[in-house]
Amino acid sequence: MSLFLRIPRTATLALLAAGAACAHAQLSEEVPFITTPDHVTLEMLRIAEVGAADHVIDLGSGDGRIVITAARQFGASGLGVELVPDLVEKSRANARRAGVAGKVEFRTQDIFDTDLSSASVITMYLLPEVNLQLRPRLLRMAPGTRIVSHDWDMGDWKPDRSVKVDVPDKKVGLEKSSRIHMWRVPAPVEGLWCAGAGALRFAQRHQQYSAQLQLPGASAQRWKGRIVGAELPAPVGGPLRPALHWREGALEVKAGVAGLAAGTRFERAGDKAACGA
Repeated sequence: MSLFLRIPRTATLALLAAGAACAHAQLSEEVPFITTPDHVTLEMLRIAEVGAADHVIDLGSGDGRIVITAARQFGASGLGVELVPDLVEKSRANARRAGVAGKVEFRTQDIFDTDLSSASVITMYLLPEVNLQLRPRLLRMAPGTRIVSHDWDMGDWKPDRSVKVDVPDKKVGLEKSSRIHMWRVPAPVEGLWCAGAGALRFAQRHQQYSAQLQLPGASAQRWKGRIVGAELPAPVGGPLRPALHWREGALEVKAGVAGLAAGTRFERAGDKAACGA
């Protein structure tokens, strides 16, 4: 684990602003606390389409403003995770003042020790290398979970949506703007799926997939598409292809095509090399 993983998010951002190689050695508690501006916070929650049914976990929650705003303005519940005890206490006090203490929780905890399974939305303002270390865990979350990052991306896991927000008084970096990126965790469809002797085989790279459908007595159908959470919509244009819905261990045909009826259920083949064997 690198040094950046053990220090507060706000401190790592301040180090980034300094931009000096020697900053690692000069880290101290005097590093200023850099907050996410309120209008950026709102845009992060809007791009994730946060609502009353959501549970938001903010990784490196600082003074708690993202979780508190999610509860106060969008009706969500939330958890803020922060390494600095004083900031956690400040967050709890801010939540009481905002009247949302019953809907949110704040913990002094390392983000890598945090159980993320209850989240429908994850928000974060972390360095790129931290994002990449979190990425395997995020990709294992429930399909459709929204991940929102302030400024930093996830390498070759490209965001589903990005927006640019003007921040005239921004203290980090040279640009006076922030980029907000949002991903929906894609369903894991890689491999072979069977419905009787019918075979549906996927190759997957994050949201992108290529598929081959082989039905008894018919020519193979091939297509490419994009996964949207638990949904695999039919590609727009070209020959008709099935629309599919993922649920644990199964893919259900939502809209059928010739030779494949709506409601057909494909199940994971496991170790089988072929369907119908």
